[in-house]
Amino acid sequence: MSVPFSPSNPVRRHAVILCHPDPKSFNRAVADAYCDAVRAIGHEAMVRDLYAMGFDPILKAKERPTVEGFKIGKDVEEEIALLATCDVFVLVYPIWFGTPPAMLKGYVERVFGSGITPGDVELRTHKSFLADKRLVSFTTSAMSAPWLEEQGQWLSLRYLFDHYLTHAFGMKPDEHVHFANVTTGMPKLWAARHLYAVEQQARATCAAILADEQEKVAHAAAS
Repeated sequence: MSVPFSPSNPVRRHAVILCHPDPKSFNRAVADAYCDAVRAIGHEAMVRDLYAMGFDPILKAKERPTVEGFKIGKDVEEEIALLATCDVFVLVYPIWFGTPPAMLKGYVERVFGSGITPGDVELRTHKSFLADKRLVSFTTSAMSAPWLEEQGQWLSLRYLFDHYLTHAFGMKPDEHVHFANVTTGMPKLWAARHLYAVEQQARATCAAILADEQEKVAHAAAS
């Protein structure tokens, strides 16, 4: 069921950060499925395809907020302007050698972490446009889930990336959906099941946003 627009019920926006070099990858299908699902509910969604954009992941010396003459790059300023009104940030990427692709890490450093100092992270004095926003991740791997767990990669990724991002930028608790055994010869039925799971997560995220807003209204009415 779609959610109508009104001054007290604004359009919700989802930013889908896609990081995969192949425009016909399963990761792209995941990003599209998520967007289709939230749009059907009445939300807005935009895909930021890092490879298609030619995003520069290299953090510049002057972009570090701890140095004299700190200055955000123009491309980062433009990206933040696009993302500032989003309510949900969705990361879609493959797990390569146990970690996200280097380009996504660079995006986190340059865009998500723009202007955030180590002290801000440690003391949780967040000034980020990500504060109180939702984080959802969809990852793929050619390896099996048991293998990733045996190697400690899954737990490491959850703590060193997902949970750290929510803490560093003051985001709401994160959700992570992983698809294992994603290969070129993956059966179509498996792919369809995975994409159905993406749609279900998209709906759950939209429902969580609505629940958050209803709670705020109830709290304001009671105070």
